[in-house]
Amino acid sequence: MERPWYTRFNWPLAIAPVLVTMLGIVFIRSATLHAPYAADEWRKQLVYGGVGIAMMIGTAFLDYRVWRRWALPLYLVTLALLVYITFKGHSVLGAARWIQIGPFQFQPSEPAKVVLAIAIAALLSRGTFRRIQELWLPLLAVAVPAVLILKQPDLGTTMVIGAILTAQLYFGLPNLIDFGLYIAAIATAAAYVLTSEHLLKPFQRARLLVFLDPKLDPQGVGYNLNQSKIAVGSGEWFGKGLFRGTQTQLAFVPENSRDFIFTAVGEEAGFIGAIVLLALYAITIGFAMRAVLAAKDRFGVLLAVGLVTMIAFHIVVNIGMTIGIMPITGIPLPFMSYGGSALMTDYIAVGILLNIVLQKDKLVFGDAARRA
Repeated sequence: MERPWYTRFNWPLAIAPVLVTMLGIVFIRSATLHAPYAADEWRKQLVYGGVGIAMMIGTAFLDYRVWRRWALPLYLVTLALLVYITFKGHSVLGAARWIQIGPFQFQPSEPAKVVLAIAIAALLSRGTFRRIQELWLPLLAVAVPAVLILKQPDLGTTMVIGAILTAQLYFGLPNLIDFGLYIAAIATAAAYVLTSEHLLKPFQRARLLVFLDPKLDPQGVGYNLNQSKIAVGSGEWFGKGLFRGTQTQLAFVPENSRDFIFTAVGEEAGFIGAIVLLALYAITIGFAMRAVLAAKDRFGVLLAVGLVTMIAFHIVVNIGMTIGIMPITGIPLPFMSYGGSALMTDYIAVGILLNIVLQKDKLVFGDAARRA
């Protein structure tokens, strides 16, 4: 007899992101308090959060194995959207990443992360991949959208896709020597990209140089990083108080409701507030790992690994760039930064992970019932 779903539901994984989103709405409100052009961002985020939570609930009760059957159609639609963006995308701050839909903007590269995690898991679960030559199809399937995203330009999302692929290959390849060859190839390609004057945009190269030398151009390219570190450090233990952060309220940190939302937390809620946020993220990642252990098939394991990697990579890189231990990239803080496409994508990922855990006991009891 199958246990009721609510006794098998991964409640901490479902609740922790919702609490982070609620905190995000508060700090988005604080970050945009004196910015008339962004005054309605917290209201929009409230709507995005509601839609995202509904999507999480919907996907939590949709058998995750359905995504394997839908992998090819989803991939082709995503590829078509990325190609469309290349030629017809809505440009903001020099980057063409969005499709304008009335008053809202849709960023296809965000759901592309989940779609590629599904596609890679589906491909790797089809064969044994005992020879490295068999990897050409998964690598090609990732390379095409990655190049399109890099051309937008969006180095941050390209890095996320690379992290998802790497994690899934580590769990999916039977031979660690082949994985080592893959890592060597990636390191060589990364070195070429970083030293080439043709692949990276000038501002991307400048960000990397500032990361290596924080004192380089403090009033230019290094301005964001310096102001971000000042904001976080000035919060000390308990912060300056909500709506009272000088760096936040006077807009010294650009994009402080989006990529740099953690600066508002650090300044206004201090070290204690940052620890509370990190604890919620630790709960999210910790209970998301249950999906990796609960998955009953190869596809489920690889899909869970890809989605956990996606969320964890976002958290580490975003907070890391805010405090100066990672290069600055356009990666939002999951469930926290303003933006509907990213928020809904994160909730869909959590919903899939919830279902993988739900299916654990269902598979066992269902099989037993059929045998009876």
